[in-house]
Amino acid sequence: MCASYGLGGGAPLREGESFGLDPMDTREGRAVISEWMRGRAGKAAITGRKAVNLNPIIRANTDGERSVELAWWWLWLDGSGPVDFSAFNSRDDKLTRSWSKPFQHRALLPATWYVEKGVKFGLPDGSTFGIAGLTSTVINQETGAELVTYSMVTRDAVGDAATAWHRMPLALPSELHDEWLSPDRPGDAELVARVKLGSNEISEAMTAVEPKQPQTSAATLF
Repeated sequence: MCASYGLGGGAPLREGESFGLDPMDTREGRAVISEWMRGRAGKAAITGRKAVNLNPIIRANTDGERSVELAWWWLWLDGSGPVDFSAFNSRDDKLTRSWSKPFQHRALLPATWYVEKGVKFGLPDGSTFGIAGLTSTVINQETGAELVTYSMVTRDAVGDAATAWHRMPLALPSELHDEWLSPDRPGDAELVARVKLGSNEISEAMTAVEPKQPQTSAATLF
């Protein structure tokens, strides 16, 4: 299971630096990402009662226009709080069963690295990639405010990633981003098959970019 991923090396966003993932390089997208990187050092952490942080995700509206927004990493299915079962990762082979409702509301999680079993992985050139995510938008009963929550989709590990753990984030190539984000595209078995096949090349390309690091247990956050 993946409980840590992020952008860059923790340094503030430099003038002219490009992420290369729509719409992160728009004025609005850069503003959200820059503020988040300053506050979180570029690291997305599971959101919990002891760490009420939000992380950037990319979603598309009904017109197909993408936006960067901040969301809670652990699904809520109603407004009362995060569900009691593990809901920060969602297996690709269970999307049409256990996760059928949030599978209709999808997002991309922008990243340049992720950590599995203490090993940091990324693409050899350090470029940004989009991890498949599921979302659930609720009204927080305590605040009355709308809250977007999400779960990271995972797949069987391949390539170097398989040496650390048998699962890895489901990274999607850019040619599948529009289909994954489209609110008009039903989340069904055909889409599962397409993204699983389409993710093979980018998943095989992931390589260890840093030696093993200390691990943080997701259970300690709740």
